Amino acid sequence: MEKIQHLNEKWIKASILGTIWASSEIVLGSFLHNLRIPFSGNILTAIAIIILISANYKWKENGLFWRAGVICALLKTMSPSAVIFGPMIAIFTESVLLELSVRILGRTIPGYILGAALAMSWNLFQKIFNFIIFYGYNIVEVYTNLMQYAEKQLHLKFDAVWAPIVLLLTLYALFGAVSAIIGIRTGKRILNNPIITNQLKKPSNSNFEQKQKHTDFSYSLFWLIFNIILIAGSLLLIGRINFYVWSVLVVSIALTWAFRYKRALRQIARPRLWIFFVLITMVTAFVFSRLQSESTSILSAILIGVEMNLRAIVLIMGFTVLGTELYNPKIRTYFARTYFKQLPLALELSLDSLPAMIANTPEVRTILKHPGIVVQHFINYAENRLIEIRQNQNINRKIYIVTGKIGAGKTSLIREIVSKLKMENCRVEGIVTTRILENEITTGYDILNVSANEKARFLRTFGDGAQQRIGKYFIYAEGLKSGEAALKINDAELIVIDEIGKLELEEKGWHKSLHEIIFHSKSNLLLSVREEVLNEVFDKYQISPETIFNVSDQNGDELFLKIRSDLKCSN
Repeated sequence: MEKIQHLNEKWIKASILGTIWASSEIVLGSFLHNLRIPFSGNILTAIAIIILISANYKWKENGLFWRAGVICALLKTMSPSAVIFGPMIAIFTESVLLELSVRILGRTIPGYILGAALAMSWNLFQKIFNFIIFYGYNIVEVYTNLMQYAEKQLHLKFDAVWAPIVLLLTLYALFGAVSAIIGIRTGKRILNNPIITNQLKKPSNSNFEQKQKHTDFSYSLFWLIFNIILIAGSLLLIGRINFYVWSVLVVSIALTWAFRYKRALRQIARPRLWIFFVLITMVTAFVFSRLQSESTSILSAILIGVEMNLRAIVLIMGFTVLGTELYNPKIRTYFARTYFKQLPLALELSLDSLPAMIANTPEVRTILKHPGIVVQHFINYAENRLIEIRQNQNINRKIYIVTGKIGAGKTSLIREIVSKLKMENCRVEGIVTTRILENEITTGYDILNVSANEKARFLRTFGDGAQQRIGKYFIYAEGLKSGEAALKINDAELIVIDEIGKLELEEKGWHKSLHEIIFHSKSNLLLSVREEVLNEVFDKYQISPETIFNVSDQNGDELFLKIRSDLKCSN
């Protein structure tokens, strides 16, 4: 876990979201594709949209969507199906489209709906682009001629070429908008309900773990460059050399890839590919020999169909082999030195989380019947995982709690401990409160910066109507400003915060500073918490203290000796 300590929180959250997205892709995706369910890609995109939008109601950082998309796309390599660029490009593009929409329109209902519609519509555009990339422009001619033929035969009064595309695009966009609405409703429901801490299942010794340990493939930068040359060269030579020579070249390349890359072999071993091969060849032969104004011979038309399929095989296998070689550790190390230096660490965290996430993914039947409830389950898991990671990041940090009733001597004890530690050259930062008495009546509190030994007015029983209040006290801005400055995250050996209570539970006072220190600082903490709100503070800030010291029952020297021993400060 040492590497993860250097991972910033935005990438941690993106890692968790990307892992949840990937687990749904792997578990549900395998189920849908194995059953040949139509529009399975759209169903997976809808679930991803719901998860991302729901989570965005709790985690509001910019850039989470595209980062989660990168993580999910890379984790897609853990899927039981072969690694190809298609799904990875789709996942990343969908996340970018959703990110752009929310950046432009804000975290608003129109922003979410437009982003979801664009993300869902990308499925259709990518299918079209894939056909053109795999089969060349000839596939456009095949489609256009078939639609024009259908238009004449059926005496249609509209443009049959564009009508199916426009209709499908409309349906895709509507499906995306519905997904966004479900995500918005789920996000609001999650925001208004407390986190449910579930007992998470431990992953079993699964195929995933075995696959992750499988590292005997011989990665090669030479093969990566050579494969790019083979792909580009074979496509460049189409139509420029004799068809039969080109066909032999393509078959030779495919056999070479099949021998070196088992995943590439699995790609062309699927019966569906060869069924589609025959259908494309037959349809192409029919269109070019019968429907075009300048018809070609049946043999030439068949050869055009074969050429289109061979081109598709080169690209399908080529993307698979490139995807395999790009997983080279040397390439990942290179990215670790670039702008994406956080990516390898985030991916490592995701790989660590993925087995548990898959183990905690509900059954497919539950996902399809109750998607909203399942998303709540996912987001609860995300919150729990975030808490766990934060705690692991600060695993060596200790938290000491001083508690007791009002006036029991908590502040006096903390000031005494701070004074002794500073005498032993321990770097102590933070704040304590000092009571203001007039005729033995408490009229307010000042804030003392324990490092600079400076006071500032904080609470008084008098003030004006514009000031915030807590109970009978008016809150003074100068005290808040002074306290926040003293609580800036630094490398102090001990940070002290006195009188955590109702103000912080209402997310006022030192709430923001305390939250930042607990979840982002490695410094040890000494906190004073009133006895009546002790459990509420522990729950709110996920605190697991090293020591809980009650001033009414224990000797203060014990706590000082404990803290001094842990800090190992000395003259």
